[in-house]
Amino acid sequence: MGSFGAESPLIAGRYRLDFRLGRGGMGTVWRATDELLQRHVAVKEIHVGEGLPESDARSQRERTLREARTVAQVRHPSVVVVHDVVEEDERPWIVMELIVGRTLADRIAAEGSVPPREAARIGLALLGALREAHRHGVLHRDLKPANVLLEAPAGRVVLTDFGVARMDGGTTITESGTFVGSPEYTAPERMAGTGAGPESDLWSLGVLLCAALSGRTPFQQDSLGGVLHAVMAGDIRPPEAARPLLPAILGLLERDPARRMGAAEAEGR
Repeated sequence: MGSFGAESPLIAGRYRLDFRLGRGGMGTVWRATDELLQRHVAVKEIHVGEGLPESDARSQRERTLREARTVAQVRHPSVVVVHDVVEEDERPWIVMELIVGRTLADRIAAEGSVPPREAARIGLALLGALREAHRHGVLHRDLKPANVLLEAPAGRVVLTDFGVARMDGGTTITESGTFVGSPEYTAPERMAGTGAGPESDLWSLGVLLCAALSGRTPFQQDSLGGVLHAVMAGDIRPPEAARPLLPAILGLLERDPARRMGAAEAEGR
């Protein structure tokens, strides 16, 4: 379904789907119209429960709705605003503000690496977003350039796609028993299966800054096995372009989460 006519689907009796913006492993994002408030929104259809026994699928949907509503409590200028969380056709749908702009990944692909001052601005915005999310017990777990939006024309930095987010003590949204996230951006403790905390998101931010400044991560390899080895045991060599932000990046890329630089210290660097 790429676009619709006059009879396009109406979600929760209110949100009329206009056309599909994108699709990933965790869900499909639609541009939609909120017919009650007469505004455009983004609606994410979460893919959960597919292929599971009905009892397991129901439990997963209920957990997803509960956890998505917790994510909706996170309020920060650099966190995408969640307007509503509903269930339709036995699927959870998350209604969010519609951001007009492009992802950081698209920006890097189109124009190359980001200047240090702009990378610092993006990093500070994301640190603020993560601190607020962590205050609510929410871990993002998939921080990467494709999940960072740069709103046009002002360039507001917005962290989005909490599709694999996790609440402290909870399970993953759309948990399927498989690894979730992006290996090059995933902290060593998550790779080792020893758990994840706010420190894991901060590692991902350090990798993201390297990618923004040079166009690639320090762990880019030709195979998944190579990536895993690079993250877990390889030499960490931030790119030369990262020199202006090197103290913060090296602190964030400390393999031992107990010694990793915290958000407050990184903001001061």
